[in-house]
Amino acid sequence: MPAEMSTSHRPPTLRQRVQSFLETRNFEHAITAVIVVNAIGLGLETSPEIMARFGGIIYAIDRAAIAIFVVELAMKLFAYRLGFFRNGWNIFDFVIVSAALVPASQQFSVLRALRILRALRLVSVVPSMRKVIVGLFSAIPSIGTVIVMLVLLFYVSAVMATKLFGAAFPEWFGSFGASLYSLFQIMTLESWSMGIVRPVMEQFPYAWAFFVPFILLTSFIVLNLFIGVIVNAMSEATDEEAHDEREEILRELRTLGEEVRAIRKAAEKNAEPAS
Repeated sequence: MPAEMSTSHRPPTLRQRVQSFLETRNFEHAITAVIVVNAIGLGLETSPEIMARFGGIIYAIDRAAIAIFVVELAMKLFAYRLGFFRNGWNIFDFVIVSAALVPASQQFSVLRALRILRALRLVSVVPSMRKVIVGLFSAIPSIGTVIVMLVLLFYVSAVMATKLFGAAFPEWFGSFGASLYSLFQIMTLESWSMGIVRPVMEQFPYAWAFFVPFILLTSFIVLNLFIGVIVNAMSEATDEEAHDEREEILRELRTLGEEVRAIRKAAEKNAEPAS
């Protein structure tokens, strides 16, 4: 019996202890705080006045944050080994941190500007942000259909606008490319009325019959389809995650029930000789 107790209650290995530590809420919150502080420091580097007074401290914080990120990744690689690369978020973190370790010489000077991408690690650390990104990626096939519809609508409208208004307004509709850009500005509702449509209507009074349906189709229908598709995809992702959590709870309850029944049977067998 003592031998059985010793084999069933072995102390956790170092790898298991590290893995448990990485999955604790306190560690997750600590990494989140380091990411936020590092992002604030990178933002402060854009101010010459602040850097003149506190540049040394800000650079020290940046180096300390990088050291913490490297240690975090090393711990994850030790704990999960090859399983580390089966998680897309781990690969994302690995790429972001690896880019920060490349020396920012003249050849890689652009990496100094890209260091702010470290702030994107918040997406992989905060679960609610991960849900948003998962929802966006799951919506890509449906969004592709909406994009094709929008491109087709822009193509037809740009050709029509060039034919109708190109001669009178070459700056806005003189070519296919100029018409595309002007229609994009109209779709965003940026100075579309006083800036483009009303001047066009001074020469073409019925131009509203072209622009108003275009705005209704693009700004109020097709673009809202993007929102609808994304919201629907995020809702499905949330429902799927909740379903997986329910299934996990049910599996744990079944396992617990089987253990209780086994203990009860063992207790009944032990009680039989005494009776």
